[in-house]
Amino acid sequence: MEEYKGTILKGIGGFYYVNTTAGVFECKAAGKFRKDKLIPLVGDTVFIETYDNETGGYAAIKSIKKRKNQLIRPPIANIDKLLIVLSVCDPAPNTIIIDKLIAMAISNNIEPVLIISKIDLSSAEKILDIYKLSGIKSILFSRVDGSGEDLEEIKSVLKGNISAFTGNSGVGKSTILNCLDKTLGLQTGDISKKLGRGRHTTRHVELFLLPFGGYVADTPGFSSIDIGKFNIIKKSELAYCFKEFRSFINFCKFTSCSHTGEVGCAVVEAVNKGEINLYRYKSYISIYNEIKSNKEWEKS
Repeated sequence: MEEYKGTILKGIGGFYYVNTTAGVFECKAAGKFRKDKLIPLVGDTVFIETYDNETGGYAAIKSIKKRKNQLIRPPIANIDKLLIVLSVCDPAPNTIIIDKLIAMAISNNIEPVLIISKIDLSSAEKILDIYKLSGIKSILFSRVDGSGEDLEEIKSVLKGNISAFTGNSGVGKSTILNCLDKTLGLQTGDISKKLGRGRHTTRHVELFLLPFGGYVADTPGFSSIDIGKFNIIKKSELAYCFKEFRSFINFCKFTSCSHTGEVGCAVVEAVNKGEINLYRYKSYISIYNEIKSNKEWEKS
């Protein structure tokens, strides 16, 4: 018997494929997981045992390390970075959707990173201005041949981490991924031919090991991070998911301040002084009202 520590790359039909220092093993999950109603997920750090037998060998997942986070759709665990790709034009960015993704990432202990594409077609100044006070890392990308410091900066974000990409169709996710790893062979504007998947086939989440270290998640189309399937955010926690609000929150006149227009709100005062971007504040109000009107958003 041998024991290894590894990362689950994919799970299909009750089998899990675990990457270890000794290679990738096809494993079954120990029966105790079924009893405990615990399902191994892609991205899990697991400990496996391998056995030699008459049929050529057997491997089993014996334990799962505590997760730092877990998404429901796509079903994946332990994401370190969420790279949110947006283009300066064609399609134009939707800041409310972007800010919702940022907030939900932060609430799940995932670092959001913005990649602003197509800057050769139009200026990124407006987008950069919106996010320069947010504390969110922003990277400009325009080179389809994969040269330049922008690609190296993306590699430094991905290296040693489990990461996922999200963004609207047409923003350039496939172009960026192909520049990072040309063996992926992703069709721009389409899904991967390498994976042999059609538009209507069943899709499985899968991690791919990047040549410079780290994993990237292949969710359907590399984009289907379902913003309604993160851990739900409480109204009282939302302001802390806007990092630039944090230095002002404790200076509000009332401890119960919702930062939506109350008298003596330090956040509103910061917006008026230009210390918080108005677009970001408008996104906060929109998301806050969505949470307030939709009880399913709130944690029990």
